Amino acid sequence: QVQLVESGGGLVQAGGSLRLSCAASGRIYSYYLMGWFRQAPGNEREFVAALTWSAGRTYYGDSVKGRFTISTDNAKNTVYLQMNSLEPEDTAVYYCAADSRGRVGYISLPREYDYWGQGTQVTVSS
Repeated sequence: QVQLVESGGGLVQAGGSLRLSCAASGRIYSYYLMGWFRQAPGNEREFVAALTWSAGRTYYGDSVKGRFTISTDNAKNTVYLQMNSLEPEDTAVYYCAADSRGRVGYISLPREYDYWGQGTQVTVSS
């Protein structure tokens, strides 16, 4: 069993930055995928970024490429999402997720992830 707890959300002006953290407890195996998703009111859950726990290979959604960076501190069992050049369209609840099957081909699909955090709100004002 894996528990995920996000932190670091808040209110920021357009053009600003935030760093989200996801602290994982329980056993994270090397083949796990760790991802960030977001969901705005009335919208479906959207893939933001993910990485492979062992190799650290990263993947990004098209809307955040070049602005967001996902990283991990394996010693701390923590995944980070550095968000720069934030836009009002980035406003959403951000969720951390873990995929115990490690199927990279499905990395952007929410249904592949079996563990989810409670979410943290990010609001970007114009």
